[in-house]
Amino acid sequence: MSSVKSLARERCSLLAVLCGNYVNRLIEETEGRVPYPFPEIASAGRVEVHKLINPTFDQFKEAQRSVQPIILFCQGEQLSDIEEIGSLIWGTSDASDSIASLIDPPLPTIVYLEVPSGEEIAQSLHLKGVPYVIYWKNQFSSYSASHFREALLSCVQSSLSHTWDAFQLANASFRLYCSKSNRMSRETDGQKVHIKLGPHLLGVAPKIPISTAETNKAEVEEEEEEEEQDSSETSPAIKIYEEDVDIRLLICGMQCAQDAFLLGSLEDGLSALLNVEIRGSKLQNRVSAAPPLEAGTLNHGIVTMRCDLTTCNSTHISLLVSGGAESCFDDQLLEMHIKNELIEKTRLVCPVPSSEKSYGPQNSLTVACGAPVFEVRMAVPKWASQVLKHLAKEASYRSLVALGIASLDGTPVASFDRRDANRLLFFCRDNEKELQNIPSNFHLLRCSSCPTEDRAKRSANPKLVSSMRPVPHSRKHKLGLYFGSEKSSNRQEPSAVNSGNKPGSVSVTIPAVKQNLVRSAPKVVHRKPLSQPVVPINPLPMKKHGCTRLPIPICSEEEFLKDVMQFLVQRGHTKLVPQGGLSEFPDAILNAKRLDLYNLYKEVVSRGGFYVGNGINWKGQVFSKMRNHTISNKMTGVGNTLKRHYETYLLEYELAHDDVDGECCLLCHSSAPGDWVNCGLCGEWAHFGCDRRQGLGTFKDYAKTDGLEYICPHCSVTSSKKRMKLSNGLSTMRTIASNA
Repeated sequence: MSSVKSLARERCSLLAVLCGNYVNRLIEETEGRVPYPFPEIASAGRVEVHKLINPTFDQFKEAQRSVQPIILFCQGEQLSDIEEIGSLIWGTSDASDSIASLIDPPLPTIVYLEVPSGEEIAQSLHLKGVPYVIYWKNQFSSYSASHFREALLSCVQSSLSHTWDAFQLANASFRLYCSKSNRMSRETDGQKVHIKLGPHLLGVAPKIPISTAETNKAEVEEEEEEEEQDSSETSPAIKIYEEDVDIRLLICGMQCAQDAFLLGSLEDGLSALLNVEIRGSKLQNRVSAAPPLEAGTLNHGIVTMRCDLTTCNSTHISLLVSGGAESCFDDQLLEMHIKNELIEKTRLVCPVPSSEKSYGPQNSLTVACGAPVFEVRMAVPKWASQVLKHLAKEASYRSLVALGIASLDGTPVASFDRRDANRLLFFCRDNEKELQNIPSNFHLLRCSSCPTEDRAKRSANPKLVSSMRPVPHSRKHKLGLYFGSEKSSNRQEPSAVNSGNKPGSVSVTIPAVKQNLVRSAPKVVHRKPLSQPVVPINPLPMKKHGCTRLPIPICSEEEFLKDVMQFLVQRGHTKLVPQGGLSEFPDAILNAKRLDLYNLYKEVVSRGGFYVGNGINWKGQVFSKMRNHTISNKMTGVGNTLKRHYETYLLEYELAHDDVDGECCLLCHSSAPGDWVNCGLCGEWAHFGCDRRQGLGTFKDYAKTDGLEYICPHCSVTSSKKRMKLSNGLSTMRTIASNA
């Protein structure tokens, strides 16, 4: 569960070393006391548990060599007083001082010491090389330790989580339920002494590694300039546009004041849960997109991407990201920037203050098995709401239960059972009077009772039996992408278009992400449909490829495809290069033929490049020159298909090469974007909109295959003068023939 191990291994081995008079015990229900079901330490999810009870030193070393655990759990001796845990006693030997010397390489990633006053042992283990050590400084009760351990293992069982995130989630659960419980105090000499309990973590917080070969070189070159720029504010590499929404949480427990401590603990727990999902996410796809309306005017050189990601537990989300071309066109670098922005720089969860004085318990048999619950509202990004709803439906996902969340926006948490409700309610009763507030339809599970006896008692009330039938939960993963607002998701994303300014003339600055400390209401952005076409902007100039191939007009197709494959591999797009090599490249089929990248690239760069935008008629001018075209072609949407293929395979390649013809309009003498047409006589390019002559057709009439031939004004005037010199009134065809 280190930064490498925790995300690379599906199975996580745990070696539990139990000592003293260990028994898998449960507290019997007595008068005025609710039973506490101690959860068993057993294999579940991705955790494989191996137990040792009162081992000798040799047995422990042999077990460690054979199991090679990722997590080593050492529990202290359970004293006669069931509420306390003692030292690390194995049989008759005290292993507290020698535990560090007994652990041999390969060292576990986590050592969890469930012993009192374990700071010195933890320090010795950490100095030996154990990356993360969890320990307790003071005395603690077995109830609190059991609750923290269950929350920690729930996170590890459910997700490929990092140690840091799993600890933060478990610690938030501990603060949420154990910090205000009367189990946090004990009687000493007739006086009630409050003990500040809580686990601690030794280890370094993980960092997102944002570094590539190119960025490392750039950092070395800019080291001297960094000292001068320390005082100036630096803009983030990317900006993520997100819309916040309110989510309604039902928390298992008795009604209490929603103070800053409770809301802060819940916020920390949900943030750690979302960090687990983002830290283990993978970038699946990216396409260029129009910037949102609230972004205002972006600086030149900033591109906008719609990025599709799959989170740690297979939730599909979509984010709208803007940034420089160097960040957005490298899949690996873009993925790291997204993770860094969401985990390190963004406050994902914010409490929403309640306008009401209190929320009454809202009990339902489908939520927390009828246990008392209270309502809390949080503001989260819309993608986070989607992730949480997906996780709530998974019967094997336990991290939400660890935080006491029984329902999320009306969706019951599928993995919540009555044993969980019993454990959580155990910490919520500050006095015996609250026992009377439990609804009669909530049957407290007596762990020592027989299930058949419980069923026999419930059969006496047929209405109760029918109302307590289990609610089915679907375990299927539903594929649903978050596209911001509904209107924006239904709108087509126009391709990027050249803005007309020279690339690199304006420095790249991106507005910083706003992080409000308190949000009284969710921020809802009302977006209006676009009435005018969005004109995207120039990309940043990319580092040149430095290849030795011939210029594109005389370059062979084989040489071109080999160069494209080499470029994609260097940029980290290994998914686009098949293992079969040139014979299988590209792995894209269009019109029952392999995509003709060679002619696609030649036609686009000869017409000004991808960012000319609408100046290229993709179907009429480009597709007709490709091998994928057939005379009887009746394909629809082929223009958008070609644009997507070009963005995937060739856009970065175009930006890294000088293959685009630097033509300018012969009428306005600029290279601004527009509807470009080519004169059939002189071969010069012009903006169709710059030609104000009467009697011209539409742009589509000239751009489509076998359409009208465009003659620029200069050639038209020259031709008319030649026709005026003729005195015999010959036809236009004879005039042209005689001139030829």
